[in-house]
Amino acid sequence: MCGTLRAADAGQPVVVMGWVNRRRVHGSLIFLDFRDRSGICQVVLDKEVTPEGHAKGEAVRPEYVVAALGKVRLRAADAINRKMETGEIEIEATELRVLNDSRLAPFSPAEDAIENEETRLKYRYLDLRREEMQRKFRLRHEITRAIRESMSEQGFLEVETPLLCMSTPEGARDFLVPSRVHPGQFYALPQSPQLFKQILMISGIDRYFQIARCFRDEDQRADRQLEFTQVDLEMSFPRQEHVFAVVEKFLVAAFAAAGIALPTPFPRITYDESLRRFGSDKPDMRLPEMTDVRAAFPDEALATLQIDPELPVVAFRIAAVGSLSREEREDNHPMFDKHKGAKFIDDFKRLAKGFSGAAAKVRELVGASDKDLVVIVAGDPTHHVKASDTKFEGRLSEREINVYAAAGNFRSKLARKYAERHKWFEVTESCVEEADPKSGMVIDGSKAFQPMWIADFPMFEYDLATKRWVPAHHPFTAPHEHDMANLESDPPSVRANYYDLAMNGLELGSGSIRIYRKDVQQVIFKALGISDEEAHERFGFFLDALEYGAPPHGGIALGLDRIVMLVSGAANLREVITFPKTANAIDLMAHAPATVPEQQLKELHIQAANG
Repeated sequence: MCGTLRAADAGQPVVVMGWVNRRRVHGSLIFLDFRDRSGICQVVLDKEVTPEGHAKGEAVRPEYVVAALGKVRLRAADAINRKMETGEIEIEATELRVLNDSRLAPFSPAEDAIENEETRLKYRYLDLRREEMQRKFRLRHEITRAIRESMSEQGFLEVETPLLCMSTPEGARDFLVPSRVHPGQFYALPQSPQLFKQILMISGIDRYFQIARCFRDEDQRADRQLEFTQVDLEMSFPRQEHVFAVVEKFLVAAFAAAGIALPTPFPRITYDESLRRFGSDKPDMRLPEMTDVRAAFPDEALATLQIDPELPVVAFRIAAVGSLSREEREDNHPMFDKHKGAKFIDDFKRLAKGFSGAAAKVRELVGASDKDLVVIVAGDPTHHVKASDTKFEGRLSEREINVYAAAGNFRSKLARKYAERHKWFEVTESCVEEADPKSGMVIDGSKAFQPMWIADFPMFEYDLATKRWVPAHHPFTAPHEHDMANLESDPPSVRANYYDLAMNGLELGSGSIRIYRKDVQQVIFKALGISDEEAHERFGFFLDALEYGAPPHGGIALGLDRIVMLVSGAANLREVITFPKTANAIDLMAHAPATVPEQQLKELHIQAANG
């Protein structure tokens, strides 16, 4: 292959095939850079050695598919290209064959960056030829292989589950598939293999995993796609720490495949603690934590500043940003969510005029220097109080969560806006020990990649539309044993035996210990307002299975696409999926979705409505 030849191969006869990456003509010599998946090598066509090959070389253009027969030779010392892995050698061709020509491409795969993403997606086959994209998919392969090997070593069996199944609630809309042989009935593409993997536990396959394809009909975001791949696993007789240990082991192996050393064990915090410290349930630990600064303000100061004394008063710092001008501050204001009962203070000069002691104390509490930007976020006393704002002992109320979440969201947006000044989001010498010049991957991820387990999520959340408590997660998540008595009387006080894994502000995966007893599952359904008849219709096969000796079990699913996106430094999931959809859920290359012939719809007993 083109990229595998080295100085040790000098004198060897070879045949190389690939695409013409670049073509250069120097008198009687034509230099062609051949490119394939392994890399690039230089082929020399000398008019005196191969007149016919030279003539063909004059006709070829970039992206022609070609083959060359010749001999490997060392380049002259002054012609060595240190930027190419094959830069010490070239191939003196004796024959050139054009296997296929190419139209003039809308962009060159030899380019390092292509600005127009729509063009890239429309001509994805050209985009995937670029070295950057080839590197990402080699990396994806290595990560997937490392995960499979680690899971096998830990005693898990890889088992496939159906792609055509029954529609069950998973938190998003299903993609439905009409049945031709059962008119008016539909299959659903799985949002996850949730019920099937639980049934595998009942089947005695006590350690299951799958690199699973899943589908969710939801709005697109940078970290979402309609179809995606997840590392799915389930195990019998576990506690949370058993699941954590399995995941940490295969993630260490996956990141090691990219040259990254993850620190273990991963830190663990509760959902409430994560909100208090980071303002998010997917914390970015590369940034300084938020700090409770309520003690810096006397009651009269809170009244003057119109800050709710019953709600949190927190502050955070953004390093190396310094004081902002009025214009800069006003430019930042739209980033703050003003609809969650929170308000902010970022003008410390003005604050210091009226409350110099408070301003100084806040900067001291957050550990800010004169070069740091400090922002205070507090509760808005005019915010409407709903019935669901009840405060439960030891738990955060909805209004408290709103303040923390608003602060965390603002903290993250400001940090990213001023990333150039503090370098937290970059892989630089300040956050890594060493970088591999070949791959650009991190050798030490102890600072560049910060994983965190978050546990003890609320079991329920209040739905304003239906005015009832609904599951915060799928309805098969087990409640904390100590909270079982509150299922019907105090739903918001119930904690779920549920956990997330976050890294660098991105949720990598979610899981839980499951309900394994039918009577408990029925109690959960009842608490969610699901009648016995509805439960039987939608989950009857699963409820039946629970009656045949279901073992305690639990598991997790991690987004493989997200793992690869994070490790490769890609800006979004589209960069690490071969043929992704756009933000409007369109495949620009294959022109999907599309209409189908009327006859095909008739066979499926479907009539399409216009518009």
